[in-house]
Amino acid sequence: MAAPGFTLGTFVFVLLVSSVVNYPNGKVTKSCRGMVPLHGHSPQSEPIHHIAVSQRKFRPGDRIEVTLSGPPFKGFLLEAHDAEDLSGLPIGSFTLIDSQVSQLLTCEDVQVLSHTSSSKKTEIKFCLIPLVLHFRVTVVEKYKIYWVRIPSDVISQPNALPLTTPTVTIAPLSPSPPVSHLTKPFSASDCGNRKFCVRSPVNCDPEKEPACVFLSFTREDQSVMVEMSGPSDGYLSFAFSHDRWMGHDDAYMCIREDQSVHIQPSHLTGRPIVCLLADGNRFDLNESFYIFLADGAVKDGRIYKHSKQPLITYEKYNVTDSPKNIGGSHSSPLLKAHGALMFVAWMTTVSIGVLVARFLRPVWSKAFFLGQAVWFQVHRVLMLITSGLTCIGFVLPFIYRGGWSRHAGYHPYLGCIVMTLAVLQPLLAAFRPPLYDPRRQMFNWTHWSIGTAARIMAVAAMFLGMDLPGLNLPNPQKTYVMIGFVAWHIGTEVVLEIHAYRLSKRGEILDDDRIQIFHSITVAEAEGHVFKKVVLAIYVCGNVTFLIIFLSAINHL
Repeated sequence: MAAPGFTLGTFVFVLLVSSVVNYPNGKVTKSCRGMVPLHGHSPQSEPIHHIAVSQRKFRPGDRIEVTLSGPPFKGFLLEAHDAEDLSGLPIGSFTLIDSQVSQLLTCEDVQVLSHTSSSKKTEIKFCLIPLVLHFRVTVVEKYKIYWVRIPSDVISQPNALPLTTPTVTIAPLSPSPPVSHLTKPFSASDCGNRKFCVRSPVNCDPEKEPACVFLSFTREDQSVMVEMSGPSDGYLSFAFSHDRWMGHDDAYMCIREDQSVHIQPSHLTGRPIVCLLADGNRFDLNESFYIFLADGAVKDGRIYKHSKQPLITYEKYNVTDSPKNIGGSHSSPLLKAHGALMFVAWMTTVSIGVLVARFLRPVWSKAFFLGQAVWFQVHRVLMLITSGLTCIGFVLPFIYRGGWSRHAGYHPYLGCIVMTLAVLQPLLAAFRPPLYDPRRQMFNWTHWSIGTAARIMAVAAMFLGMDLPGLNLPNPQKTYVMIGFVAWHIGTEVVLEIHAYRLSKRGEILDDDRIQIFHSITVAEAEGHVFKKVVLAIYVCGNVTFLIIFLSAINHL
């Protein structure tokens, strides 16, 4: 059946993959008109790159996943053109699949796609809403080696008019579906009795709490009544999934349009980023699935990816089975544990251990265990705890992801550096030379340098990790609290440094009465010890407060 009210058009997508020596950031709008690399060389003849599409036939509203693949290349420029007017301006719009490797540019007031960096790529994916498509691709492997406008097969809408037909056929509009009007919010009173409910926060009431995200399933003979509500300016959606990863899922979206809501069933394809395909791949509700809840923006009819991690149930459920009242989490328990362990290690144990070694030596100088001073025993235990927590926390994201994450930015790289330094530091300490050994000074500087570098890297990694979708802490409070912790620690060190400097100056005062000098120094030292203990106690209390704030935020994700 032809699509009612659907205007037939023809597109040609021309992809330019060009050298990015002069445009490493992908701002290649100067090549928009000609779609030819400005290299001054002739193109190659036999293509070695390939364009693949997720489906050859489609219906209005479908999103096609398109993949460019082949030998490594550095950059690209993708435009959509009318096949009957190739010299005209670009047309159409696209949806980013991976913002790490592709970006949207404006080319003569029209949207095009380009690369984001000069890193080598072997595959690029994107989504589009097509009419009748014919792809052409220009690929540049090196500055002097490129292929121009490689043709592809045509993909089309069922029952679409032939490419050469100049007229437009408009089918009669089908009757509009009945419109339902909600007179009051959904009720959670039957959750666990007649309704299978998913709520965030847990046990929230959609009738009383506007921020409550509510999803319920009520079985009625051979059908299921679904209720969903929550705060969103664009869309609110839920999906059934066989695992805790997005992709190959059965999704349903409530899209807000002015004062009405449009319901769109979709099938999510691909991993880790997905396209929405309006097909009939519905799941059997008699099976058990993980349930996803997500919200995002809609602008000019385009559905954007959700800005934060979806709420995911802790286990699989059969929504048509016995009614339950459950919740979920926006973050995996493994990622929560990773964040908690790293916060404890690099906000608490390492910070206290550094202050003890730097300022508490004269206070706790007595031998305690195995002939070692108290300050050294405390410092060593805290640093070993730091290394142990770091090692445990380090492996958890790899277990969660099943390998390396390409979408976590610089966070995993900094994490690897911190992990290396956290292991190297105690190994180096095991070979500490005796106190009066000539190598002791070199050891002290090396030990201090590695420890300081590890702390700086760890703080940077925590700043970056807090913004990742897997552990997206409340914004901007997380930034303020983290800045507050850094200022608290630096301020404490400054206070203790100033006190140590004034104490040393006080001990240098000369007096003719040697007994008075000795007495003054003794009193000064005693006062200094008390001051350091008080400052350390206050610091520990503040440090624990910051830690509790972060751990509480992680627990409520």
